[in-house]
Amino acid sequence: MNPNSKAIVILCSHLCVGENVKPYEPTEWMRLADRLLNENIEPHEIMSFTNDDFRNKLDFTPDEVVRINRLIQRSGSIAFEMERYANMGINIMTRADKIYPKALKRKLGRTCPPLLYFAGNPSIAEKHCVGFVGSRSVEKHDEDFTIKTVGKCNSNGMGVVSGGAKGIDFIAQAASLENGSYCIVYIADSLVKRIKEKNILSAVLEGHLLILSVAKPDAGFSTGMAMMRNKYIYSQSVGTVIVKSDYNKGGTWSGAIENLRNQRSMIFCRNYPEYRGNMELINRGAIPVDEEWDAVVSEYSIVPKPNTTPEQLSLFAV
Repeated sequence: MNPNSKAIVILCSHLCVGENVKPYEPTEWMRLADRLLNENIEPHEIMSFTNDDFRNKLDFTPDEVVRINRLIQRSGSIAFEMERYANMGINIMTRADKIYPKALKRKLGRTCPPLLYFAGNPSIAEKHCVGFVGSRSVEKHDEDFTIKTVGKCNSNGMGVVSGGAKGIDFIAQAASLENGSYCIVYIADSLVKRIKEKNILSAVLEGHLLILSVAKPDAGFSTGMAMMRNKYIYSQSVGTVIVKSDYNKGGTWSGAIENLRNQRSMIFCRNYPEYRGNMELINRGAIPVDEEWDAVVSEYSIVPKPNTTPEQLSLFAV
């Protein structure tokens, strides 16, 4: 991990958060990053700043100076905590690391998370994937459609990206791994707990599965994190398949609506009239597909990149 990456972890991670220690949230980090860029200061440099430096070079208020000093003071504790997680197979990547998913930088621009916890081979994030999302409650025909479509994607040289949740997510993940392909999973629960599962750990060690999370590794399930990960799935994918969606409720619906608005990836929605949510998404612009679809996504238009500057995309990457 390079010096800038270490600084971002110290300032933004929720590791070793004691009383009156308040890490920078993503939007706060972006504002600070803008200040640093404007002053031509790299993150690692402020680790040795004096109080006068913060006030004079970054125009910090007294409260901001106190806050950042408390964050910096936990540097030693964070190093030990990172080593503890590393021994479990869990590491951290930041926007200042070359291994950070380029798709997130390209499609989310300034709004992509400053750091991600991960288990597995990070190079998988540079492979082409098709997203699979859908309800946790599925019928046999939903499962059959998912497995068949994942198989076609794998045959076309594509892996799978999902949220790892029960239902469509897990079915797609398992199918891709069983086919000998790869899978990227953005989770909203405990990474520590997830990698203790024997089949998950095996896939990680074999280099077929990459698990990522914005939440600290021992965090429990968070609805907010679950909603947030939708944009990571869409951003990571070349195109995203919606197998089953409720109408106007649930994470699948809200994630699809957000993506139709932001156009992070093409949406391919199962054309199944019995599912009102699916039909409404198709009416709003999702591409209808069925069991006969060849799962070729490359023939569709690539969505435009966000209007961001190279500095915003790299944010101190080396």
